[in-house]
Amino acid sequence: MFTQDHLQELLAFSANGTPIVSMYLDTDCAQQPAETIKLQVKGMLRELNGANEQDAMAIERFLDHSYDWTKPGLALFSCAPSDFFKAYPVAVSFRNRLRVGRKPYVKPLAHLLDHYAYYGVILVDRVGARFFEYHVGELQSSEGFLGEEVRKLKKGSGSSSVGMRGGARGVQGGSRHETEVAQRNMREAADAATQFFADKPIRRLFLGGTSENVAQFRDLLTKQLQSCVAGTFAMDMTAGEHEVRKQSLALLHDANIERESKLVQTLITTNAKGGNAIIGLDDTLQAISDKRVQTLIISDGLRIPGYVYDQAGFVVANLARSPLSDSELLAVKDVIDSAVAYTMIQGGHVEVISDNLDLEAAGRIGALLRY
Repeated sequence: MFTQDHLQELLAFSANGTPIVSMYLDTDCAQQPAETIKLQVKGMLRELNGANEQDAMAIERFLDHSYDWTKPGLALFSCAPSDFFKAYPVAVSFRNRLRVGRKPYVKPLAHLLDHYAYYGVILVDRVGARFFEYHVGELQSSEGFLGEEVRKLKKGSGSSSVGMRGGARGVQGGSRHETEVAQRNMREAADAATQFFADKPIRRLFLGGTSENVAQFRDLLTKQLQSCVAGTFAMDMTAGEHEVRKQSLALLHDANIERESKLVQTLITTNAKGGNAIIGLDDTLQAISDKRVQTLIISDGLRIPGYVYDQAGFVVANLARSPLSDSELLAVKDVIDSAVAYTMIQGGHVEVISDNLDLEAAGRIGALLRY
C-alpha cells in the first residue's frame, strides 16, 4: 500500500545527476491481458532510444518475473547506476506515461494521495450497519453491527380480542414498536460507527442505503463524522465489498471534481481580491523559491523547460527573472516537476487538476500562499 512515507522517500532520493526512469502503468487485467500491457511497455521504453538500457531491462524483468498483476495501477522507478528500483502497485489505475529526469516523477502519486487517501463507507438499514475503511482504493478494515430484528405484528394481533377496534390498536402499537426498534438500532449503529472510525484518519465518508435510512442515520452521527460526509448512494446491506469499493471510488471521483472546481475558484477569487494567492508561471515559481506556497495548483500534463538550483530550492523558467546566472543553474526539461518536488519538500500541498477550463484560462498554474 502506497503511503505518504513512500512519497517522501522518493522525494528525498538523489542520484547525483544520473537520470531516473519513472513509469506509470494501467495494469488492469480486467480490461486487457497482461501480455498486451507488456507489449505497450516495450513500445514506451523504445522512447528511451537506447539510453537507460539497464533501467529498461530492469522494468521488463520485473513485469515478467516479479509482478503479480493483481492491482490495476503500477508506478515504477529505476536508476540502475545507483542500484535504485522501486515498484508501487496500487488499487487505482494510472494513465500510461514515461518520464526521465534528475528526480523521480511523483506528480501522479501526489494526485493519488490527494484523491484517494483515507475515506470511509457505511452501509445502513433498519437493523444494522457495515463499516469500511479505505486508503488509496484498498480496504484497510471493516466491521459490522447487528441490532434487534424489526418484526411486523400481524393484523388483528393487538392486546384487545374484541372486534376490529382492538385489532386496529394492535396494528398501531405494532407500528410504534417497529419504529422504536429501528430507531434504537440506528442510534446504536451510529455509536458503533463512532467507535470504528475513532482512530482512523478518514477525510471523506460515504453513506449507502435507502434515502430514508441514510437521512435518519446521518442525523445520528457525531458532528465530526457528519462533516466528513461527501456523498450518499443506494445499496443493499448485503452487497459485496468489491461492489462497495467500486461505487465509492466513483463517488470519490465525482466529489473530487467538485472540490477541485471550488479550489480553482478560491484561487482565482483570492488572487483577484489581492489576497494570498498568485496565478501564472513566473510568479508561482518565484513563490516556491521564496518558500511561500501552501498549496500548489497545476493542470495535469503541464510540462515546461526551466532551470533549478537544488541547494536553495530555487526554480525559474525565465532567466530574466533569475538573480543567478545561467552558469549557476541547472537546465531541466520539466521545471513543473521540480516545482512539485520543492513544494512537497517544503511541507506544502500539491493539487494536480484535470480538465478545468478556468485553470487553463488562468495559465494552468497558481498557488495559495502561506503569507
